[in-house]
Amino acid sequence: QVQLVESGGGLVQAGDSLRLSCAASGRAISSAAMGWFRQAPGKAREFVAHINWSGGTTYYADSVKGRFTISRDNAKNTVYLQMNSLKPEDTAVYYCAHFSGGVYSYVRSYNYWGQGTQVTVSS
Repeated sequence: QVQLVESGGGLVQAGDSLRLSCAASGRAISSAAMGWFRQAPGKAREFVAHINWSGGTTYYADSVKGRFTISRDNAKNTVYLQMNSLKPEDTAVYYCAHFSGGVYSYVRSYNYWGQGTQVTVSS
C-alpha cells in the first residue's frame, strides 16, 4: 500500500511559478515510476507528466512541455512538479499517482492516487 500526499498548490497570477510536491509513505517508491495528472472542473482527468524510477526518463503532455518539469528525490520518497509560465488554462486539481504498468498517459495505468492539490491561475 502506498499513500500519496500532494502539497504546494495555490492561487497565482499568469506567468508565475509553483512547485508541487508529492510525498509517499507506506512503501518506498524508489523502484516505481510516478506520474502527475490534473482535472479541471467538468473535465476528465488528464495526463501531465511521468517519470521513471531513476528520474532518467520523463514524458510530458504537449500542453505543458517546456514549462513543467517533473523530478524526484528517492531518498526523500518525494516527487516534484515544477510549473513555470503558468497560464489560466493550467487551473485544475493536480494529482500524483503511482504507476502500475501500461501506457504512461492513461489514468488506468496508475493504482495509487493522492487527494490532489488545487492550482488556480488568474489572468
